[in-house]
Amino acid sequence: MFMKDIRLIALDMDGTLLNTKHKVSEANKEAIIKAREKGVEVIISTGRHLQTSSKIAKELDIHYLITVNGSEIWTSTGDLIARQTIDAKVIEKLVALKDEHKTWAWLSSVDKIWRGEVPEDINAHEWLKFGFDTTTPEMKEKLMETLGGWEDIELSNSSPTNIEVNAVGVNKAAAIEVVCERLGITMDQVMACGDSLNDIKMIQQAGVGVAMGNAQEAVKKAADWSTATNNDDGVAKAIEKFVLKNAEISENKI
Repeated sequence: MFMKDIRLIALDMDGTLLNTKHKVSEANKEAIIKAREKGVEVIISTGRHLQTSSKIAKELDIHYLITVNGSEIWTSTGDLIARQTIDAKVIEKLVALKDEHKTWAWLSSVDKIWRGEVPEDINAHEWLKFGFDTTTPEMKEKLMETLGGWEDIELSNSSPTNIEVNAVGVNKAAAIEVVCERLGITMDQVMACGDSLNDIKMIQQAGVGVAMGNAQEAVKKAADWSTATNNDDGVAKAIEKFVLKNAEISENKI
């Protein structure tokens, strides 16, 4: 199962590529460089907005950047490959739900992030994502119960305390498929690493799905393998196991 011809590595950022200091470890950087030397593309696939993820992408010389859980796909030169927005009417309903339950929330448009506040004119913006955050399990359950009945949204999370809402059909796996088509490869040639519910689909659909040691239990169950935590170079260990060692074996067979 693990002897795959991996040609693309898709990495979540928070809780995966980044440690708890929000830095990329030297071991992770070195593994990414070695993978590239083997001809493997490395991309970021994150729930973050372009504004808060582009710096890391530039630091690692990433050529493709999937943002806002797959709502957007960017090139390293800032070209937008694809974008899927969420209707403003849905955002209005989500704001009303937030107000009803008095929960903290954030909103991502194509050009701005609002944290704990809402713009006056929701219809004046193009929307990508809405997020709820609550430390009360009962409140989260109530919100999930309500949102589960909506047909025009996609639900996930990027931490155990939040709920992330995107347009229906938006997920990291679908965005990775678009990148694969551009590169002339298949999802079976992808290794995906992540830690949260917004990573599950890409982990399930990749040739090799890797859960971080610090991943939510549902993610670990969906994965082919669990690596070390994000503070213990888990990404580097996964790249070593499924890309670099496999490349060495293939070279020795020639």
